[in-house]
Amino acid sequence: MTTGRATPRPVCPAVLDLQAYLNRLASAEPTPGGGSAATIVGALGAALVAMVARITLGSTKLAPVHSEALLLVGDADALRARFTGARLADEAAYAEVPRAQALPRGNDAEKSERTARLQAALAGAALAPLDAAGLAAELIAQCVRAAELGNTLLASDVECALDFGRAALDASAANVRVNHRLLKDAQLVGAQEQQLAQLLDAARHAESTARARIARG
Repeated sequence: MTTGRATPRPVCPAVLDLQAYLNRLASAEPTPGGGSAATIVGALGAALVAMVARITLGSTKLAPVHSEALLLVGDADALRARFTGARLADEAAYAEVPRAQALPRGNDAEKSERTARLQAALAGAALAPLDAAGLAAELIAQCVRAAELGNTLLASDVECALDFGRAALDASAANVRVNHRLLKDAQLVGAQEQQLAQLLDAARHAESTARARIARG
């Protein structure tokens, strides 16, 4: 006899993993934070690029671009994996900051040790999102390639991937800069700022190219 209630569907383990991450992100713990979340957004963009390429491989009308689509599948899947690694690296790097802040500072020796440890932690916490920014710039470049496949039915997916890449890049850049405010090594800060500026400039150019190709249909 039916009760009129729908049978509950089993929950996909991947959904549980995502919910667990979101619960951690929403907690009062210092990690994961914005830098980690930026890599998740980037991984979503890379997954969309791979999806566009795989669906394109199934289209006989787009056979002339199948070789490029196949290459893009491999590159986008690899980039998604690198974003996953970058998430773990960001969380591990930033976790050192509160550890250093918690060190005792009851005398001059302790204060000196705490300062050195904190500066090293901040340097690591700036480097991790800088690396993630590089991945985001790669994602935007992949979006150009995805747009050039010419699969107009998936234009919105390419655009979403591009938006995710831009968001991941901007968020990563913000996390680099916030750590720079507390770093005392001017040479390190200058070198990282120069690298970040180059990434942002290249990404802006690639983004414009991708959006123009999407607009042409």
